Amino acid sequence: MGKDENGVVYGTEDLLTSLCNSVTRVLTVATQTKIHYSAMVQRITKIGLKPDIGCFVLFDGGFSGLVVLNFSGSAALEIYEKYMLSMGMPKSELASAFTSDEVSNILGELMNQIVGDFTGKIRRELQTNITQNQPKMLVLNKQVMLSVDTPLDRPEIRRVSFFTESNNIFYLELAIDRTEFIKLHDFDSSEVLDPDALLDSEQADRAKAAPAPAAAPAADDDSDELLRSLGM
Repeated sequence: MGKDENGVVYGTEDLLTSLCNSVTRVLTVATQTKIHYSAMVQRITKIGLKPDIGCFVLFDGGFSGLVVLNFSGSAALEIYEKYMLSMGMPKSELASAFTSDEVSNILGELMNQIVGDFTGKIRRELQTNITQNQPKMLVLNKQVMLSVDTPLDRPEIRRVSFFTESNNIFYLELAIDRTEFIKLHDFDSSEVLDPDALLDSEQADRAKAAPAPAAAPAADDDSDELLRSLGM
């Protein structure tokens, strides 16, 4: 981050770095392999979906933008396989082609986690809020180029190269309105909550608040016992 007279400035490259870190964090955890990205970023003039698999998510709120991930078939298949194997699925039951719907569904799920991680950091670190739509996946052949128009007044567009453990490549593209966040005073970022721990805590609180089970009915008196013994 840079500094000016008003304090710390958080700009396009900082947002891009935060997004890249979300990609590596989510995919590294999901695949149990090392995912890394290039130290060089490209400034581009057009954002789009490219073969073999393209995925995009729109977000809006404090600022608007579009995130695109373009996977080569080999990168898509590697990420899918490593993720499913880490989940305990036998290799014999996995899809063998990147064109399979199952591969697209898994990549869409991971894309959703990536942007969710990113939007969470935006809320904590920049004290603003952005919302996202559901990721859209398209399997594209070599002859198709789909451009995505974005409702941005002064778009800034960047592309970053990512590499899998097997050195397969995929690309992140980000288009956002030109914007800067200037830090006016110090503040503490909110604590990161573990969703599973939060759910367990909530269930424990509900269990404590639940009413105690009703006491067992008092023993019947001698007359009731007598009537029952007579079948009455």
